[in-house]
Amino acid sequence: MGPDDDFEADRPLGPGSGALVEDLGLEQMFTAMAGGDKFLLDVAKAAVLTPLARADEIMYRQQVLADCLARPDFARALYALAQEALASHKKMTFRSSSPPPESVRYYAVQSLELFLSYLARVRQLAEEHGPGLVSPAFARLCASISHELDDDLLKALEGCVNELELPRGLLMSAGLGRANRGTGYVLHRAPAAGLRERLSRRGEARYSFDVPERDSQALRALADLQARGTNVAANALAQVVDHVHDFFASLRTELAFYVGCLNLRAALSAKGEPVCTPAPLVGDGPRMAAEGLYDPCLSLRTEGRAVGNDVSADGKTLVVVTGANRGGKSTFLRSVGLAYLMMQCGMFVAATSFAAGPCGRVFTHFKRDEDPSMKGGKLDEELARMSATLSDVEPGCVLLCNEPFASTNEREGSDIGRQVFVPLARAGVKVLVVTHLFDLAESLNANNLDNVLFLRAPRQSGTRPFRLVEGPPEPTAYGEDVYARVFGAPPTAASGSGPGGVS
Repeated sequence: MGPDDDFEADRPLGPGSGALVEDLGLEQMFTAMAGGDKFLLDVAKAAVLTPLARADEIMYRQQVLADCLARPDFARALYALAQEALASHKKMTFRSSSPPPESVRYYAVQSLELFLSYLARVRQLAEEHGPGLVSPAFARLCASISHELDDDLLKALEGCVNELELPRGLLMSAGLGRANRGTGYVLHRAPAAGLRERLSRRGEARYSFDVPERDSQALRALADLQARGTNVAANALAQVVDHVHDFFASLRTELAFYVGCLNLRAALSAKGEPVCTPAPLVGDGPRMAAEGLYDPCLSLRTEGRAVGNDVSADGKTLVVVTGANRGGKSTFLRSVGLAYLMMQCGMFVAATSFAAGPCGRVFTHFKRDEDPSMKGGKLDEELARMSATLSDVEPGCVLLCNEPFASTNEREGSDIGRQVFVPLARAGVKVLVVTHLFDLAESLNANNLDNVLFLRAPRQSGTRPFRLVEGPPEPTAYGEDVYARVFGAPPTAASGSGPGGVS
């Protein structure tokens, strides 16, 4: 997930994440990425809602994803192997009345013996698929696995497991400390007790004692003595087990995001939807251009394919979208927000092409339904949400606003909008606004600002193409539709209508 730091699935999400999920319909995408796997769901949310800000970090993940798309069986197999290893280790339970060091030794031996089989399978996968992988991340991983998990290491670990199972008993040495207490316990490798060795020791003076089977106190003392001798070795082996466990946990976490991308790609491909590798652009001012840009969440929850849009907003920090009601304006807004989020977590984008400068974060301000428990008016609630959002917005961020300040009259709402959006755009915030406030849109158009782009949702004889076109706002964007819905027929010139709508 990154060239240096490990990815943490439980990292805190950024400001405005809850609104992003609700406004952009992200739950639909997260569900498709998870494919029923709770861990994949958690990682997908963490990755998408904590976007990268640097182009080199984005391209690093894109290279890994390209390998996963080229070798999906390898990525899925490696993730499943890490998942299986952790699940098998979690199921390991044992009960022991031995002192803690002896319990640690027993648990560590059993755990490492389990992990050794999975480490061998990981190395086999890396050796089979490593030569065909081109991303720096996978190349480094496979080279590290092949180098560090070689035959010598696996045999050495297997030998440690066999020795610490104490098949030939326990051989240790100790000295006498203060008050004749044992000190300096050292565990030794027990010699193989072959026939020749046993014959050679016949007649030697040996000191031993027998513990009666029913002498529980003596047995406990003997067990305590054995625990002292194995304490250092048991702790060392337990640390090895912790490192191996962390390796599988990290491997599962790092791969979960890419497996989620594979799941999402499969879901979109099943509907014939295109995706592309976005180009994160740096320098040369604000950049954003797309072809066939669509809302993947809309496509996933409907039967048909989503309609894509083309947009060229290079050099524009304010995009104003007006036009016919139910003409695809809000859908376009969501598609832009999703494209930025998908690009900045290293994913593909739901478009035939997409290029944009990386932004700091994506924020949304969509209209909300009336809340009967509100103590103030709806405009108060809107302004409070906008104020909270703007406290986190910085230059370079993207702000998506869907019909803001529509809870008041047009003049007041337009005046508030001008005071909010124009300074933000001048400060370097990329603002996209869907509005029915003609006064707001027309005043921005009349100023002929170079940094403003106007898009319009057209109406064609009552139908909706759902494709936006570049064009100035119109005062009668959907008046004819309202007339037709009320009176059953479009207005005519004789009825007093002006060009393009009801006068």
